Amino acid sequence: MQSRRRFLKTATRGAAGLALLPNIIPARLLGANAPSKRLQIAQIGCGRMGRSDMGNVMTQPIGQIVAVCDLDSKRLAAGKKLVEDYYRQNNRSFKPLKTYHYYHDVLASPEIDAVVVTVPDHWHALVAIEAAIAGKHIYVQKPVTYNIAEAIGLRKAVEATKVILQTGSQQRSEHPWHSFRGASEAVRNGRIGKLHTVKIGVGLDKPSGHPPVPMTVPANLDYERWLGSAPEQAYIERRVHPQNLLEGRPGWITTEDFGLGMITNWGAHHMDIAQWAMGQELGGPLTVDAKAAFMTNDCWTVHAAYHVEMLYPNNVQVILDNKFDNGIRFEGDEGWVFCTRGQEKVTSSDPNAADADTRPPLRASDPKILTPSASDLIRWPASKNHHLNWLESIVANTQPIAPIQQSARSLEACAAAWISMKLGRKLTWDAVTESFPGDEAANALRSRKARKAEYDFTAVLKRAGIA
Repeated sequence: MQSRRRFLKTATRGAAGLALLPNIIPARLLGANAPSKRLQIAQIGCGRMGRSDMGNVMTQPIGQIVAVCDLDSKRLAAGKKLVEDYYRQNNRSFKPLKTYHYYHDVLASPEIDAVVVTVPDHWHALVAIEAAIAGKHIYVQKPVTYNIAEAIGLRKAVEATKVILQTGSQQRSEHPWHSFRGASEAVRNGRIGKLHTVKIGVGLDKPSGHPPVPMTVPANLDYERWLGSAPEQAYIERRVHPQNLLEGRPGWITTEDFGLGMITNWGAHHMDIAQWAMGQELGGPLTVDAKAAFMTNDCWTVHAAYHVEMLYPNNVQVILDNKFDNGIRFEGDEGWVFCTRGQEKVTSSDPNAADADTRPPLRASDPKILTPSASDLIRWPASKNHHLNWLESIVANTQPIAPIQQSARSLEACAAAWISMKLGRKLTWDAVTESFPGDEAANALRSRKARKAEYDFTAVLKRAGIA
């Protein structure tokens, strides 16, 4: 049986190398009157999750939303109203919010210290990279990017500019899902013995039941810019976002040109915690073998049923299957621990909201596994609230709880599984080179060519002198 100390020595190898710290602090936050100052924040993307992010940022006294941006004028107006109504109802002083159609104008504003990027997945990288180059701190929703090449590019931009980037991997913070921190700490400290298997359920997308019929673009939506780097295609409301709902689940999540499906949607959340628990937050799998059925003759195009098997260092097998309960089960030679969100949810359209599991969201084969021990060597940094952690990190000049160096690796593991799904075969992954050794077809799927030169993130990096 592997000793706890030997397990920890092996597990903590993946945590090395996070010495890069940001050094950009707004000058007006320094000095005697600093506590009375607030970070000036712009919200880019005012849809379902954008409204959720705005709600979290608005409640933090050290941050002030001063601008909103969206390519849909209806959502832009609703976002402005949401923020101003909140500040007014809570007696918070504020100036009328500025509204922007395009994010370039936001980034050009000297009054903006930081941006919250809550746009469709295929836009994450370009907006965040340009924000970093503009010297803006960044909160970006998960998955941190659409594909592997974008994740590497964004990491380079953040490290070169030394801005602070927090990924929306809220399961790393205490509220509202303490279960993930408790389970991953238990595993990392060897309380279940030698870890051998991780079983992950990330939910299941189902076809819309509607054929892809082109529609007229609504006057309030700049669809050309919304498409961005994605392939040219006709507008279909079910592939973009609802025009009559603000909280409705957007169709781009289930359209492969804009998001890769559950494997990177909820997969980015759960794989992030799994790699954190394994000590692989800066590593990744050795092999990936995935099978999936893809939707056809439907508006939506992502994978449906799936089964993924990954082999990680220390002979740990990670399995994802649509039949598993949504959550993560860690199995060791001395017990198991399971974590899930339970009945807590971010939005009304979270999966399984109607039939949420009533069992405790954190449970184990033995209650002792859930109790911190005096011999534990690993304790996660404090983070009571994910958005507050980001803002405090900016002011304190420290890394946030979910930095790009780690979220890039979470995306890589999920995207590697998607690539295996598409190719229908087992792949070998090299976490050092972030590539599939000698596999031209798999490596080609790490990236895609932008539809137009103006949406090419690699060109943006080159112009900024970031290799």
